[in-house]
Parts: sequence; structure tokens; C-alpha cells
Amino acid sequence: MLGKPTHYLYNKRAQYELDIRVGIDCHNNSRPLVDTKYGKLLGKTNSVKATDRQVHVFLGIPFAKPPVGELRFAPPQSPEPWSDIRDASQRPPMCIQSMASLDDLKKYFLGDFPPPRLSEDCLILNIYTPADRVQNSLLTVMVFIHGGAFIIGGANMFDGSALSAYENIVVVSIQYRLGILGFFSTGKKEAPGNYGYLDQVAALQWVQENIKDFGGDPLSVTLFGESAGAVSVAAQVVSPLSKGLFHRAITESGTAMMPAVFAKNQKELLIFQLLVAKASGCHLVPIVSCLKKKTAEELLEISNAMDFIPLPARVDGVLFPKLPEELWACKEVNDVALMTGVN
Repeated sequence: MLGKPTHYLYNKRAQYELDIRVGIDCHNNSRPLVDTKYGKLLGKTNSVKATDRQVHVFLGIPFAKPPVGELRFAPPQSPEPWSDIRDASQRPPMCIQSMASLDDLKKYFLGDFPPPRLSEDCLILNIYTPADRVQNSLLTVMVFIHGGAFIIGGANMFDGSALSAYENIVVVSIQYRLGILGFFSTGKKEAPGNYGYLDQVAALQWVQENIKDFGGDPLSVTLFGESAGAVSVAAQVVSPLSKGLFHRAITESGTAMMPAVFAKNQKELLIFQLLVAKASGCHLVPIVSCLKKKTAEELLEISNAMDFIPLPARVDGVLFPKLPEELWACKEVNDVALMTGVN
């Protein structure tokens, strides 16, 4: 669903997260250390209620360079390696997004939640892996893409500890650019669009390269998501850039063939360019250079001004050679098992 979240959905999600987090106990004296191709990561250990199993957790792992400066409105680039041990025990910031929409969600939750940290430097993933796995064994991997209408959400909203412990799998939750930063496009080289989807591809590539270090099997990856996350999964199923990066897919309440997910032509893109121009105060012709000069705080203000207006993806000839419905009709999709449903 890409519209306003329903009371039922978010009450259910709040109870699910509460059920998991009440039983978590962090053991700082047994912090796991993993050596990846980019550097060493020091995580933490969680306990999950209703089981005596523990889970090793690694948070805020960068799978791409920070998409700032000249990398704003550009495809993601491989991350830089680091020499020191990187602390992976703290929740990372979420991507720049509409605080107005986030505030609207608070009424569906009990308790007083502090505002989340937001940053352009947000291309990270979180990993949850059983602490007691058999050494040198490889477990099935599930990669989760969060929902939120492509304008809100983040990996921190979904703790994978329980799923990892109960099902004996490695769980990965990823972040991707949202709103203007994730999907604004002029349809030209200066701002080709689809950055959020490309971020997802980059995260899946990182998983293929590094998940063995966490006990995961790169040849057994299931991609799943809910709402806009389900739309994302369906989009990756039809994208040639995702070929071989996952082997099964699960979509919950979303499909890439939903109306308004893709702009059908340049005229539809222009409508959204005008909306962004109005919210940002930028003129239409130099809009990309104008937006690149905006600070993160100014981009947050623009996101708040646009509120609940998701920007569409577009056929770019590379990530999406055709519209999803055309790719399905021509059977030009990735050969993966697909499960779909609603929640």
C-alpha cells in the first residue's frame, strides 16, 4: 500500500516490535568481531525471549559511499575500506525524509519515542546472525526492504533478531535513499532518477560479496519487503541489474505494476519536477544544480513541504529497460521463485 498507513497495520507492527525488544539483552562482554573485505566490524550480542539462542548483531554497515556532494542524484559507489575496527553496535541514522509524515505515525504507537537521527549518509545495512551457528556452515539469507511509500522508513524500524533466532537464518535489513534524494529525475543524464532502486542493487551486491563472513550463503538469498518494500522487491525481480543477486522473492502488499509507481512519459516526470521546484524555491531549468547546493537541513525542509508525495521511478533503459508490465508480458524477468500476498 502506498497511501496513508492504516491504524491496524501500524498497531500490529508496534506490537511485533514490542514483543521482540522486550526480550533483548545486550551482552557487551561478548561482542562479536567480523573481518569483511572493507574492514573489521565490532557488533553486539542480543538475546531473544522464548528461546535460549543468542544473535550477533551488526548495525550501520556501509554498502556504498555517502551519496553527498557530487554523488547526490547519482548512482551509488562502492564504499571506502577502513583500517580501524568499526563499531557496529549503534543504530545508524535513517535517510533524509519527511518528519511531518513520521510525526503522523506516532499516534499509532504507545509511549514517547525520540525523533530519529536523519542523514544523507545513510546507505547502510543491518545484519542479524545466529551466535551458535555451526562453524563454517552457511545459512539461508533473508534481505528485507522496508516500506513507507518511498518517502519514510528505515532499517532500524525492523529488528531481525527474533527471525534470525527462531528460523536459524541470517537476516539483513537495508536502507535506500527516499523522496527527492531517492527518486527525483529530469529524465536526463544530470538527474536520471531511480537512485533508491540502485541503492537496493548495491546492497544486494554487497551481500553477495560479504555475507559469508557472517555465516550467510550467497547462493541462497531471499529478498522480501512490505508495502513500498514489496514494490521494490517486485521491481528488482524485473531488473536485469539484479540478476543472480537473489534467488527467491516475497512481496507483501505491493507490486511494481501499481499505478503511479512508474512515470509513463516525460510529461509525467515534468509534473513532479514542478512540485519539487515549488517546494524547493528552485527554478525549473537549473533545478538540479540548485538542489545540489541545498544543505541537508534545507532538503529536510523541502521533504516536509512535500509531505506525503512519493516520486515515481522511470524507464531508464538500464535498470528498467521497459515498464514492469511489459517485461512480465515478454517474460523478460529474473528466474526466481516468487511468493506474493497482502497483510
